[in-house]
Amino acid sequence: MAKAIKAIPPPLAQRLIGYARVSTDDQLHDAQVDELRAAGCDRIHQEQGSGASRARPVLARVLKELSAGDVLVVVRLDRLARSVSHLLDVIEDLEKRGVHFRSLRDPVDTSTPQGMFSLQVLGAVAQLERALIAERTKSGMKAAKARGRIAGNPGLRERRPEAIRAAAAAKNQAYLEELITSAQTWLPTVKQLRPQHSWDNVVRVLNRKGHDWTVERLRRAVHRMVHEKLADAELLARSPRRPPEDHLMKLVAAIAIADPTLSLRDIAGQLDQMGERPVRGGRKWQPSSVKALMDEAFRFGLLRGE
Repeated sequence: MAKAIKAIPPPLAQRLIGYARVSTDDQLHDAQVDELRAAGCDRIHQEQGSGASRARPVLARVLKELSAGDVLVVVRLDRLARSVSHLLDVIEDLEKRGVHFRSLRDPVDTSTPQGMFSLQVLGAVAQLERALIAERTKSGMKAAKARGRIAGNPGLRERRPEAIRAAAAAKNQAYLEELITSAQTWLPTVKQLRPQHSWDNVVRVLNRKGHDWTVERLRRAVHRMVHEKLADAELLARSPRRPPEDHLMKLVAAIAIADPTLSLRDIAGQLDQMGERPVRGGRKWQPSSVKALMDEAFRFGLLRGE
């Protein structure tokens, strides 16, 4: 008897997601939208914003919603990024998540070998750009010193109020841009764990992933993202109070939520590295002890089954 051949489902079609940006009130998105639509984009997101700023809420939302297999499409590279280094940061994050990027008028398409080669060339250009800026800065400071001028902002040295306000505003904007650029690496974990878990546990989970947060800095960052309407205010709600002995249960639950692929033995290893003492004594955590804490977390509702 001949074996029945199981039909192989066709591969899922790529979603082409368009992003259009104009920088002044009198510009129109129409030309960009027409090109993106002609390229086959399923959805097109439009934004008004200066090319000199990374604080673009529409772009931040689009980047967050993209999933593996999607293609982010723009008409030109300058519609997405304000500099080569910013462009490379965005594309690197997309690549880690399995998302491709395509620019219609530039030879950049990360789904093709040619496009990846162009990206490598851009990376070399960005490195050269940083080196030239550093060299010009050093040369300028040296020339100013030779002429007897003091480096720095004269307004700040003289404590002029307008200079102090301008410097504070620039620092505040730079902080926001840094948060938006890095949000994809830490905000999803915060959303998974808050407010069910304490800030202390969230920080410990993030730092186990290679970050360097403190509770104070993380709370400040989330407050700012909420203020800019880039995160839900619920993240700032007070976490439920539990007896002190529940600390290990909450910590195990936080680790499991942040990375569901971890085995009981993996979680035990993380607890050892964190310096947590095993519940039943001994020098090393055992998978059975982790399992007991996870069962307790399920009963308290900190973990949910499939």
